[in-house]
Amino acid sequence: MIYKYAGYDTHGKRVKARIEADSLDEAKKKLKARGIIYESISESSEGFLKKFKFQRAQTLPAKRLAQFSKNIAIYLRSGIPIVNVVKLAKSQYENDGAMVDFLSALENSMNEGNSFYTALDTQHIIALPSFYKQSIKVAEESGSMAEVLFEMARFVEEQDKVAGRVKQALVYPLFIVVISIFMVAFMLTTVVPKITQMFDQLKQELPGVTKFVIAMGDFLSAYWLLIAVGIIMISALFGYLVKSSPSFKYKYHSFLLKLPLFGKIIQTFELARFSYITSVLVRSGVTFVHAVKLSSGILDNVALREQFESASKEVVEGKKFSSALAKYGKNVDNSFIQAVALGEETSEVALVMENLADLYFNENKGKIDLFLSLMEPMLILFVGATIGFIVIAMLLPIFSMNMGNL
Repeated sequence: MIYKYAGYDTHGKRVKARIEADSLDEAKKKLKARGIIYESISESSEGFLKKFKFQRAQTLPAKRLAQFSKNIAIYLRSGIPIVNVVKLAKSQYENDGAMVDFLSALENSMNEGNSFYTALDTQHIIALPSFYKQSIKVAEESGSMAEVLFEMARFVEEQDKVAGRVKQALVYPLFIVVISIFMVAFMLTTVVPKITQMFDQLKQELPGVTKFVIAMGDFLSAYWLLIAVGIIMISALFGYLVKSSPSFKYKYHSFLLKLPLFGKIIQTFELARFSYITSVLVRSGVTFVHAVKLSSGILDNVALREQFESASKEVVEGKKFSSALAKYGKNVDNSFIQAVALGEETSEVALVMENLADLYFNENKGKIDLFLSLMEPMLILFVGATIGFIVIAMLLPIFSMNMGNL
């Protein structure tokens, strides 16, 4: 929860800010530990409202996350300690309550002796991507915080451009899907029953296809609410299992990697991310052995992460990363393993990893563009075929009656 307070700091200067704590007593203890004498302290309205929002953290837009990363990196390159950097950053967001609370939480956590990564990971105000926090952890351990933050800003901006292009391309297909769902539901629940009444009055024997469509219409009319509730419950249960069950999450991620097109896109994206972070770390002076070990933790796909972590353990023991990856990386491209082996042989690992990252990012862009270009005609064809099937099923009995009259 967020508490707002007013009082005086150790220099006698009047301060007015916010602090994150689990309770009012904890907030008072934190202020006392920082040497702040408070005049008033109370739960802020934003913290109060979070109770009714299940304390869901806000998502920081990619552009703002990139700008935040650049600002922190610039200060760090000037030789300013990270705690002071966060204090300086707060002055840039005076009119943004969420960012002020976020930075205050970071400042308080680091004043208590925690690392920047721990402060980011334990605060509940701004939801940050997992790979971003893991990259910060890697940067702290390797002493290359400024360089990694600059690269993260660039990485986040590039990913935002790709996501924006995908969203823009999906607008029309999604519009088609929504309209088609309403059209099919309207036909099955409104048009089909009226035609069915006419068939019942004529006591006409209906074809099997027509009986199937009528049964579907009756089923949707009777159970549409249960179907909607069931979909919501299944979705909620699935989300809960993914978050709370490591074994279920591992099986789900393994399944994703086996999908025909999406699996390849996920694999390529993860390999690109690993290559990118590894190249940044090696260029920053981190040994390849340590860079591989650290970079393995930033992968989002649990199945791939486990394979890379198993391979990195053997690298620490003195084996080549390419050989270890060939042993454990059942979901890793052979071309990736061969490229890593080439980098190890020529001692140009950073350059090879950087080229692999560019190659895989561009490859994914091509695959996504191809998928989006094929999606629109496929959706139109599917919608047309579905509606055409319903229309034909309703016309068949009429054709049969006309043929009988002849």
